[in-house]
Amino acid sequence: MIPFILCFILFLIGIYGIITQKNLIKIIIGLAIMEYSVNLFLILIGYINGGTAPIITHYTSANASFVDPLPQALILTAIVIGLATTALLLALAIRLYRKYGTFDIRKINSLKG
Repeated sequence: MIPFILCFILFLIGIYGIITQKNLIKIIIGLAIMEYSVNLFLILIGYINGGTAPIITHYTSANASFVDPLPQALILTAIVIGLATTALLLALAIRLYRKYGTFDIRKINSLKG
């Protein structure tokens, strides 16, 4: 139960970073923290205490418990998508910095053009 609570706290830290920060880079970091907390939560859902890898051999007992591999496969896809999203956001932040000379969203909003 404690790892799930820690995932929720990590998610709240990411939300806090997005809402309170005015720097684009810090907002992107907050979004990444939120994404990692969701990935960790989904991995924890598939975990079984004392479970083994889901590989059945002639040494495997009949009552063995296996870890669910589906969340792990889905998280691998989510990591790749999250990496692409983060790279796109960083590219947009760099373009905004080159145009306006700042990462502060308050100053970017006041500069029209």
